[in-house]
Amino acid sequence: MPSSVIRFYRYDAERRELSVVFQTKRRYIYRDVPEEVYAALNAAPSKGEFFNLHIRDKFPFVRKDRS
Repeated sequence: MPSSVIRFYRYDAERRELSVVFQTKRRYIYRDVPEEVYAALNAAPSKGEFFNLHIRDKFPFVRKDRS
């Protein structure tokens, strides 16, 4: 999954949470993300562009900093 913006992402279908780690190593948990949105992210040729258009500022989130 090469992306200049996103380092890693994972989806928890039971919780409907999308965990995204950016290239900056900052981690965010996006809540109430439908599984269809996650599937579309997987299929998107540009993960960063899809994220910016369809996830960022669309779902509640919390930032998870590493200690």
